[in-house]
Amino acid sequence: MSAQEIFLTQSGLKKIEKELNYLKSVKRREVASQIKTAISFGDISENSEYEDAKNEQAFIEGRIITLEKMLRNARLIEDEEIDTNIVGIGSTVTLMNLDDGKELNFTIVSSAESDPSASKISYESPVGKNIIGKTVGDIVEVQVPAGLVKYKIMNIKK
Repeated sequence: MSAQEIFLTQSGLKKIEKELNYLKSVKRREVASQIKTAISFGDISENSEYEDAKNEQAFIEGRIITLEKMLRNARLIEDEEIDTNIVGIGSTVTLMNLDDGKELNFTIVSSAESDPSASKISYESPVGKNIIGKTVGDIVEVQVPAGLVKYKIMNIKK
């Protein structure tokens, strides 16, 4: 069984590499120091500082493993691969909500890069799934928690 390919833009790749480097070079040392300090308090069987530090250490190590796996399975989406005629990963899309006329702008990324607050949505999200492969002028219906929303694709760019 092959590992699932993870599509990343250049900025997404840099973000993951930066987080991985920070966890390995800074957070590991910080937590090791916290554990050492907690052990110096004596009996670790009832030492909440020790337990907290060990839990944080486990989280950090788990995150490092996750990020390393993402990097091993990464497929970089190059700018020249991004087609401005059809929505795909890496596309920046302008949609118009046909109910209220409001326009939305966002970039389609992988779930690993998804950050709605930064206008980056996953191609696996309800909106992402419905607009992948569509072109300017297409109208799509998206089922969202509030109901069915109709969008018109107004623009596609890199």
